[in-house]
Amino acid sequence: MAKKCMEYRELRRKYPTQVRNRCKRCGRPRGYLRRFGLCRICFRELALEGEIPGVTKSSW
Repeated sequence: MAKKCMEYRELRRKYPTQVRNRCKRCGRPRGYLRRFGLCRICFRELALEGEIPGVTKSSW
């Protein structure tokens, strides 16, 4: 989970374009996937556990 101060800082931004997207699970600002609202690390963990419907590991 992100620190409370980081969440508060994002809400106080002067312009909406300055707001960083953050992972809903851990608060990481980098490697964010908009479609799922998660960072790449949390996305991979949940996908491998089968928690995200419709996502499977590809192989060819």
